[in-house]
Amino acid sequence: MFARLREDIGVVFERDPAARSTLEVLACYPGLHAQWFYRLAHWCWLRRLRFLARFVSHLGRFFTGIEIHPGATIGRGFFIDHGMGVVVGETAEIGENVTLYHGVTLGGVSWRKEKRHPTVGDHVVVGAGAKVLGPITIGAHSRIGANSVVVKDVEPHSVVVGVPGRVRHRAGALVEDAQHEDLQHNVLHDTTMELLQQIAARLDAVEAELVQEEIHLDAQKVVEQNGYQGPWGI
Repeated sequence: MFARLREDIGVVFERDPAARSTLEVLACYPGLHAQWFYRLAHWCWLRRLRFLARFVSHLGRFFTGIEIHPGATIGRGFFIDHGMGVVVGETAEIGENVTLYHGVTLGGVSWRKEKRHPTVGDHVVVGAGAKVLGPITIGAHSRIGANSVVVKDVEPHSVVVGVPGRVRHRAGALVEDAQHEDLQHNVLHDTTMELLQQIAARLDAVEAELVQEEIHLDAQKVVEQNGYQGPWGI
């Protein structure tokens, strides 16, 4: 238990430069407190103490503003930064070294008792206010931009931005360092601008084609009016 506690504190120091002391982390980090409530609730849930599990989870929500269903599955190295408004559904599965910011929802889109929440791979960062909905899979080492709405599977090493979320593969060398998570969820593609640039490039190409066609038509009109004036006088 104490080894896991030290691991939890270490994760906070790794991913939050604002953390200054162990006492501060223990006393002032609701994301850490929410994990402890979740573990107790999950322990009860696995032993079919369902009401007790939900009650413990409810207490965790009351004290931290973070709602994690006791039926969810969460890996090691999980970190919730700030945390207010985070919701993790019953059938959600979260891999190792995942980071969630405040306002994130891992939600369901079905009333059936089935897998209805997302599966989040290892080393994923989900930006503030993002909504990941349905039994979809977020590939490892991906970043979800703030306020994005993701409703389709995301391949590993991708960046997602927009409503609905548009997926772009990450360019350049892929750094997979579990000790130093890539938290730069502000480094995102401007998908709207990309589409506008594609449209502008296509319009330029079409206009160039039209200019060539107009030149060709003008030449034909001259031939029709004056006749062919070639070297053989045909």
